[in-house]
Amino acid sequence: MSLKPYFRKVHYYETDQMGIVHHSNYIRWFEEARADFMEQLAFPYTKVIAAGVDFPLLGASCEYKSMARFGESVLIFSSFPELTETRITVGYRILDAASGDLRAAGQTRHCYYDNGRKRPVSLKKVLPELYELFYAEHHEEQAGMKS
Repeated sequence: MSLKPYFRKVHYYETDQMGIVHHSNYIRWFEEARADFMEQLAFPYTKVIAAGVDFPLLGASCEYKSMARFGESVLIFSSFPELTETRITVGYRILDAASGDLRAAGQTRHCYYDNGRKRPVSLKKVLPELYELFYAEHHEEQAGMKS
């Protein structure tokens, strides 16, 4: 299954005095894209949280390549460059929807956390169905890079 990009319109309130999207919004867009890919996998965050698991953020990075402005739309492509039983790295590429110009690229790193036991866990053990979905997507991406 290939994930579809997350489509997003740039809102006026997200811009700064120069009329460009404030840098902090890109990290928020990463989170929106993560929630969207979870829905595409038919395993939304609500289902993960109901199972007592969460994905705390370990780190985030973003490189800004060109400016997004109010009135534009962007496509956010998510990928899984790294996946283990206890951690996941999600990669993002934000492109202008009209021109295809790269606006930003980055990643977030997460562990899997059991909210009841208050400790990191193996996703493969606590939510094997979700781990298999991540694993399949990760390996499809890896195979695509080799071709």
